[in-house]
Amino acid sequence: MNGRTDPAGPARLRRRRRAVSDLGDALRALVELATATEAPADDLERATESVRAAAALLGGRVRDRSSLPSTDDLLDGVRMYNPVTGSGSALAPPLHIEQAGDLTIGTCTLGLAFEGPPSYAHGGMSALLLDQLLGYAVSASGHPGMTVRLDTSYRAPVPLQTPLRLTARVTAIDGRRVTASGAIATAAEPDTVLVAATGTFVALSADQARRLFGAVWDSGSRAG
Repeated sequence: MNGRTDPAGPARLRRRRRAVSDLGDALRALVELATATEAPADDLERATESVRAAAALLGGRVRDRSSLPSTDDLLDGVRMYNPVTGSGSALAPPLHIEQAGDLTIGTCTLGLAFEGPPSYAHGGMSALLLDQLLGYAVSASGHPGMTVRLDTSYRAPVPLQTPLRLTARVTAIDGRRVTASGAIATAAEPDTVLVAATGTFVALSADQARRLFGAVWDSGSRAG
């Protein structure tokens, strides 16, 4: 279903990816409004019925954990439902990432749906963002691996509804083990670190990957 053998496939895949992204945008807006709303109970009840109707429409055909989404391509790094960067995920801010030399830069704004302490982000969200960005930096260095350790230092709370700038870079490579460090700051004050983290990542052998991911790994490896 990756569209590479069917002449009509690429156009169909592009349309599906657009639809997934559009739905993701709508869901993120819904989640944020559901968190922020002070609408009266009557409106909440009507909204609930509408959401349940939409869920029924989407639930007619679903995948399980052993199947890749038809929109995704492991070899090309397309993961549309990634809970940090995925344009199709209602959970993602989403985090936008770019590479500048050996520096990986992420930008996002966290809404009220990510609130921990009043007006600030939940600390677990900071760890999630940094784990994603560090992993991206490790992959960009040509040494992809899975997180085996993440040490996080919280220096100041991360404000909600405020543009953020995250950075990461690889600091050490020792065989299959790679270390990367990163930080979260606001876009307005990029030199003031709010949260810092160091992560250790280890590359999987093909046998390890197959044992962990099974048919998902095999189908992704055959995608090209």
